[in-house]
Amino acid sequence: MTVASSYVRLEDVDKAGEPGRHEQRVAIKEPPRPLRRPMPPADPYPVEALGNVLRPAALGINERIQAPIAICAQSVLAVATLATQAHADIELPTGQTRPLTNFLVTVAETGERKSSADNEALCPVHKHEAAMRRDYDAKLAGYENARAAWSKARDHATAATKGKAGPREMSDALDALGPAPAAPLTPMLTCPDPTIEGLCRLLAGGHPSLGVFSAEAGQFIGGHGMTPENRLKTAAALSAVWDGIPIRRVRAGDGAIILPGRRVAMHLMAQPGVAGRMLADRLLADQGLLSRLLVSAPASTAGTRLWRDPSPEAEAAIKQYGARILARLEAPLPLAAGTQNELTPRVLRMNGAAWRAWISFADHVEPQLAPGAAFDPIRGFANKLPEHAARLAGVLALVADLDASELREDDLAAGIALAEHYAAEALRLFDAGAVAADVRSAELLLAWLRHEWLEPLISLPDVYQFGPNAIRDAAAARRAVELLAEHGWLEHQPTGGTVNGVRRRDVWRVIR
Repeated sequence: MTVASSYVRLEDVDKAGEPGRHEQRVAIKEPPRPLRRPMPPADPYPVEALGNVLRPAALGINERIQAPIAICAQSVLAVATLATQAHADIELPTGQTRPLTNFLVTVAETGERKSSADNEALCPVHKHEAAMRRDYDAKLAGYENARAAWSKARDHATAATKGKAGPREMSDALDALGPAPAAPLTPMLTCPDPTIEGLCRLLAGGHPSLGVFSAEAGQFIGGHGMTPENRLKTAAALSAVWDGIPIRRVRAGDGAIILPGRRVAMHLMAQPGVAGRMLADRLLADQGLLSRLLVSAPASTAGTRLWRDPSPEAEAAIKQYGARILARLEAPLPLAAGTQNELTPRVLRMNGAAWRAWISFADHVEPQLAPGAAFDPIRGFANKLPEHAARLAGVLALVADLDASELREDDLAAGIALAEHYAAEALRLFDAGAVAADVRSAELLLAWLRHEWLEPLISLPDVYQFGPNAIRDAAAARRAVELLAEHGWLEHQPTGGTVNGVRRRDVWRVIR
């Protein structure tokens, strides 16, 4: 098989340097061409919209660790969602009530200090979890003793009535004993890579408002819950939680479980390759999970992070943020009567000005959903854009005042500014997520050739036997090789060649 190289052009050569006289035409090799067009620059994060607590905190974390401001902003906004989502739901002008839950995704390369930003933002959460563990340890022994005493009393009541009375008397004796003591709640607010089954168990016996936070989202995206056989049920369950629908699970071993009044925030930090696989997943798009994600992918700051001591103002802002978030986490939860972990959040309604502003924004978005219009490529996400704005506005309002009686116009304006950023990022990242599978395979092969394959020549068997795991057969290898050859990264050798000691008919030279 021969593939013509597209990086060769012919150029006339002057004979003896004399202008206008040409003796021959020689091949001039052009450099290899990119496999796809460069991605547009990231949309600047509207950090001003975060308000008087989250904005200074994001800027302070940025000053302390010098991660991109969008990473710092995403981290504090995700933690703020976790801290407030249990306390109120937002009522939309449509009459629907929605949770304040948000699912955020931050895309950045290794070395952009994602983990450091998340750790800074999560400090008040970790502090509250430590207090929860101390409380749990203090209550555990008492619970175990009470449970043992209850079991003994139950056995006694059953034995005392057995053979001396009928079922009614035994039932009355057990009713008088009362239900078993409730175990103390599992002292966890965050988990990095849960399966849906594990998350349900945690919500059943733990805190009713949780966060899935992972600075290495490959653990979650590539974990058991997102394997081909599990990712549909995982996506459907997460979408239901985002919608505020009671969790319903039926399993042969565990029986049926219904969990109303639960909230789960999420912040996944992923490298571009990992995030790209998720954002390009047609199943997740069709199911609707992708339309619920607020994605930001900032430009790198690597190479500009010269050492500087954080200012006193930055330290004060981070401290103020920590105190505010901790106060929200320590506030009593609105629980259903007779339960210890079923939320009944109050309804946060928009005032008249916010109501009108939301309708105006929804009317602004709707025409852009039409075929060929601005939001057509991200129609699923953009269809939820007004709701995203309201959720974000509600979080900001409760960070400012946990007892806020209404959502004001300036809260909604901030929510709209954030929602518009996520829409711009979705449009920018759509092309990257929609790249054809063959192009992705060619990019994987090119990276492998440049960094792991040391031979000057390559053949198809070498590609599918030793190359990237995504290229596992001759057909896939051939498509990737042809694409690289068309763009000048491989040069076909008409006479074949020897690769790894084996004579091959179809061989390509790697252009480095």
